[in-house]
Amino acid sequence: MNGLDHTFAAIADPIRRGILSQLLRHDAKVTELAKPFGISLPAISRHLRVLENAGLIVREKKGREHQCRLIPKSMDEAAKWLALFQQMIKSPG
Repeated sequence: MNGLDHTFAAIADPIRRGILSQLLRHDAKVTELAKPFGISLPAISRHLRVLENAGLIVREKKGREHQCRLIPKSMDEAAKWLALFQQMIKSPG
């Protein structure tokens, strides 16, 4: 699977998109990220692992807690790919 495939596979899940939306606003602890979804910490960790493997976030251990941070640059390839279709929609040939 290439980078673009990993990105789209990671953002295909609504919980992972929600996590990314939270991280757009600010870095967050794993426990903070889990709250809106009402899922267990092991379940949120599995989602975070998918996002990490796709290169969309980084998780750092600070003391006893894990802090997550978005890597905005990692969406560049997907954004460029989608932009091709936006151009076609705006100016149909």
